[in-house]
Amino acid sequence: MRTIETPFADAPAPGAPVQVAPGIHWLRMSLPFQLDHINLWLLEDGQDWFLIDTGLGNPPTRALWDRVFRESIGARPVRRVLVTHYHPDHAGNAAWLCARTGAELWMTRSEYLTAHAALHGAAGYSPAEQRDLFRANGLDQARADALLTRGGLYRSLVPDFPLSHRRLFDGERIVIGGREWRVIIGYGHAPEHVSLHCEALNVLISGDMLLPRISTNIAVRSIDPWSNPLRQFLDSIRRYRALPEDVFVLPSHGLPFRGAHARIDQLEAHHAERLAALQAACAAAPRSAAEVMEVLFRRKLDTGQIFFAMGEAIAHLHHLHYDGKLARGVAADGVARFAPA
Repeated sequence: MRTIETPFADAPAPGAPVQVAPGIHWLRMSLPFQLDHINLWLLEDGQDWFLIDTGLGNPPTRALWDRVFRESIGARPVRRVLVTHYHPDHAGNAAWLCARTGAELWMTRSEYLTAHAALHGAAGYSPAEQRDLFRANGLDQARADALLTRGGLYRSLVPDFPLSHRRLFDGERIVIGGREWRVIIGYGHAPEHVSLHCEALNVLISGDMLLPRISTNIAVRSIDPWSNPLRQFLDSIRRYRALPEDVFVLPSHGLPFRGAHARIDQLEAHHAERLAALQAACAAAPRSAAEVMEVLFRRKLDTGQIFFAMGEAIAHLHHLHYDGKLARGVAADGVARFAPA
């Protein structure tokens, strides 16, 4: 199979889960962004529930959760809440749900600690540190300073976070509803992102690592300014080729689909085309990340979009640099620019 098939033509209404596989229910929540939704998953676990991801920690999402508890979860207890990674749309209600239900939080250690760092602006997770990284990669002062207006954004969407967790490891087998699921850890989008594969059901809960229509954001962040996250991401998604070609993929955004191998082909081709375009741009003249944003994103970007676009531009330039195709130099103005090696 080298095509992508979507068995469900439409998504469920927010807060109204539908069953998509034995014991697996698809729950959609709204997001107040250009990407306007997230998919969450409710798994039947015997007489209990196992939740995967939580939505934003804001009143509209919690109102939808109230409806889910009232109309769908009912009296069956929630024993475990798994958060695939620390981003707000996935982690926002972790503390609220665990406090409400008494459930354990399950995460990888890096994602758990990163959530706390982002919540408290520690370890380089602050708007000021990110601004300085973007200035060093060519973003003008006005647009860089505008990023400071994002201060406290993570805390506004993840107002609290649990103080303990059950740590997950790559390759670990966990049992949910009498079926074994294998933990697959991926890199590049987040520090230690969790996907889950159930061989018995031929289902992959992919989180943000494998999406049907968009490429997940892959960005260099101030905590790790010399990183090569695009290489990490591409290496990670290639691991899914070991799964059956017709595995049923349940992504965090978009519709569930079959055709994982075809989607990996598309993502590889997309990033190869973007890398080639950047290499050509830098061949004409040394370019900073800010100067190649328009090559990657052919539209006007607002402040929030610049945050993602700059991180992604740096990531693509770093990939070319570490592959030996571009050399990185710092000019007298302190800005890093890339030219043919």
